[in-house]
Amino acid sequence: MACRRSLLLLLLATVLSVSAYLPETGTLAGDDVVVLNRSQREFDYFALSLQWPGTYCRGTRHCCSKNACCRGSDTPTQFTIHGLWPDYNDGSWPSCCYRSDFNEKEISTLMDGMDKYWPSLSCGSPSSCHGGKGSFWGHEKHGTCSSPVIRDEYSYFITTLNLYLKHNVTDVLYQAGYVASNSEKYPLGGIVTAIQNAFHITPEVVCKRDAIDEIRICFYKDFKPRDCVGSKDMTSKKSCPKYVSLPEYTPLDGEAMVLKMPTDE
Repeated sequence: MACRRSLLLLLLATVLSVSAYLPETGTLAGDDVVVLNRSQREFDYFALSLQWPGTYCRGTRHCCSKNACCRGSDTPTQFTIHGLWPDYNDGSWPSCCYRSDFNEKEISTLMDGMDKYWPSLSCGSPSSCHGGKGSFWGHEKHGTCSSPVIRDEYSYFITTLNLYLKHNVTDVLYQAGYVASNSEKYPLGGIVTAIQNAFHITPEVVCKRDAIDEIRICFYKDFKPRDCVGSKDMTSKKSCPKYVSLPEYTPLDGEAMVLKMPTDE
């Protein structure tokens, strides 16, 4: 009897010692993970946020090697990835769920795709959850709030790239006749309808004045498309006007931007 009791105590001690090295939600095991916010509930859906470089890059005043707006003829000419964001149905979102240092080596095999489809469009260094400045991709917190659906850095970035390539918004708009132009204005309803017909969901469209800044495609946790929460406010004063533009961007070297589809290569 004493022998059995000793064995049970030993097993209990082993379980407790192992659990001390695991984060409380079981997402990323390791000493470099720290829970930052225990009060945030699990997210409801994903929003894939895509930005139009023709709108964003018009504000470029300074160039650096990491700023894709300064690549001249190689400046992005299709929607690029802003991020894959876990969101709540009430319009809010979780943030800074874990502190885990970004390790670029973990995504070294993805760098070609990251540079092309998920480039930085500025020279600044974004702030990090734990203070100070971080890398552009590290700013995405590499999926720290995406648990339990996405559990590590590599999975976060490869999942985002795959969703982007599968839901090619630039190609959808191109096929519907919506191309980059500094003179044309397009009906917002027509752009939304083109995306609805392609993916059977309603996107969220964000503008800067009359220019499309971002388009967001939303997904359930199993990555099936769904309507975005913000799509219900598409015609509100906080969103876009009835007619919008997809502006061209003239890079600092003077070469005009020409719409090029990712499928052209």
